[in-house]
Amino acid sequence: MTGQQNHGASGETSHDNRRQVMYWRLLARLFDHEEQAALESASLAVVKDIGLPAALLDPKASVDSVVQRHPGLAAEFEGLMVPEADGTSGADKDADTDTDTGSDADEKSDDGARDRAAEVRRAALVSKVLLNVFHSPPGTVTAGQLSRWQSDAAWLERALGCKPGELRGGRSGGVGVSPTGTGGDGRSPDLGRLIPEIGPELGAIEAGLVRRMRLREVLADPQLAGQLTPSMSLIEQLLRDKDNLSGVALANAKALIRRFVDEVAEVLRTQVEKSTVGALDRSVPPKRVFRNLDLDRTIWKNLTNWSPEEERLYVDRLFYRHTARKTTPQRLIVVVDQSGSMVDSMVNCTILASIFAGLPKVDVHLIAYDTQALDLTPWVHDPFETLLRTNLGGGTDGTVAMALAQPKIAEPRNTVVVWISDFYEWQTEPLFESMAAIHRSGAKFIPVGSVTSSGRASVNPWFRERFKDQGTPVLSGHIRKLVHELKTFLT
Repeated sequence: MTGQQNHGASGETSHDNRRQVMYWRLLARLFDHEEQAALESASLAVVKDIGLPAALLDPKASVDSVVQRHPGLAAEFEGLMVPEADGTSGADKDADTDTDTGSDADEKSDDGARDRAAEVRRAALVSKVLLNVFHSPPGTVTAGQLSRWQSDAAWLERALGCKPGELRGGRSGGVGVSPTGTGGDGRSPDLGRLIPEIGPELGAIEAGLVRRMRLREVLADPQLAGQLTPSMSLIEQLLRDKDNLSGVALANAKALIRRFVDEVAEVLRTQVEKSTVGALDRSVPPKRVFRNLDLDRTIWKNLTNWSPEEERLYVDRLFYRHTARKTTPQRLIVVVDQSGSMVDSMVNCTILASIFAGLPKVDVHLIAYDTQALDLTPWVHDPFETLLRTNLGGGTDGTVAMALAQPKIAEPRNTVVVWISDFYEWQTEPLFESMAAIHRSGAKFIPVGSVTSSGRASVNPWFRERFKDQGTPVLSGHIRKLVHELKTFLT
C-alpha cells in the first residue's frame, strides 16, 4: 500500500514538473527573444513523451498548420481555456481518453481528483496558442504574417469559448455572447469577469501589426492583397490612407472594405431581424400566400372533416397568419464621432444605420463629425459609400453636429437620437445643454460610449455623470445593446 502511495506521489511530481517546464518556456519566449536551450530540450522531451507533435514548439508553425497535420487536435483546441463547473477545462476532459492508460489512469482517484497528465497536455496546447498570439514578429510585417497572426488569434478566441473575431470586434460581432458577457450555450466564459482586457489587447496587437506593414506596397500587388483578411484594424488603416491610394491599390482597398462591410452587415442584420417591428394589424386581411399559411390552425379547424375509413383529412378552408403590423413612422438620427478613438463604432454604426434604413416606416439620418460635421444621409443605405466619405481623425466639436441634428427633429415623440462619442468635447456646457433640450422635448436621446465587441471605452466622466442625472445613462458595450434599445423604441 505504501509503495502504491509513493508511486502515485512520484507520478504527480513528475507531471507537475512537466507542466512547469511548458509554462517556464512560455514565459521565457514571451519576455526574451533569445532561445533557452535547456528549456527547449526539456519541452521537446515533454511533448514527445505525452504523444504531442514537436511542431507545437515551432514558433514559425501556425496553429492552423499543426491542426492540418494532426486533425485530432482541433477538438482539443476548441474551448481549451474555458473553465468547467468542476474547475477543469474542456481540454482536460478531451484528453482523458488519450491519457487514462497504464499508470496515468491510477493517478485519477475515484472521487474525481485532478488529472495531472491531462494538465500537462493542456499546458502544451495553451502555450502554443498564447505564444503564437502574444509573441508577434519583429520588424516589417508581411501580408502572410498578418494573415497567420489573425488565424492564430481566431484559435485563441475559440480556446476561450468565443467565435473567431469576437474579442477583436471583427466580423462575428459577438453573436455567441450575451450582453452580460456570458455565452448563451452555458459553456462560454463570463467575458466581463474572466477576460475583461484580452479583447482590446488583441485589437491593439493586430493594429500594431497593420501599422508595421508596407500597406501601400501590399495593396498594389493583387497576389499579396489577396492574402489579407479584413479586420477592424485593417479597415481603419485603409480608411485613413484611402486618399493616398490610386489605381490597383485603391481598387484592392475598396474590395477589402466592401468585403468587411458585407460580412459585418450579415451578422448585424440577423440581430435586427430577430424580432419584427410593430404590433400585428388585424384590420388588414392576411395575404393568402403559402408562406403565411397557418398549418396548425388549418388542421384544427378542419378536424370535423376527418374520414376514419379513408384516414384522410378533407380541408375546405385554409387559414393564414396576419403579417401586417401597426407602425408609426419613426425617425432615427444617428450622430457619430469620427475621431480616431471611435473608428470601430463609426464602422459598426454606419452599417447598423443602413440596416435600420431598410426597415418599413423608419426614416434614418446619419451625421458624422470631428471639428466639422457631414450629413451622410443621402448615402445611408450604402455603408460602403458612406465610409468612403468619412475622414477619420482630428479633434472633436459636437456643436457642429448638433447644428445639423436639431433641425431634423420634427416630431420629438417619434424621434430617437443616438449620439456615439467618447464625449471628450471642446465646448462641453453648450453641447450638453442642447442634448438635454432634446431629452426635454420628448425625443428619446441615447448617448453611446462605444458599440464594439470588447465594450472598452473611455467616456468623459463629466458627461457620464450628467447623462446619468438626467436619466439617459451612457450605453457602452456590445452593439447588441444598441440594437435592443432601438428595436424597443421602434416597436
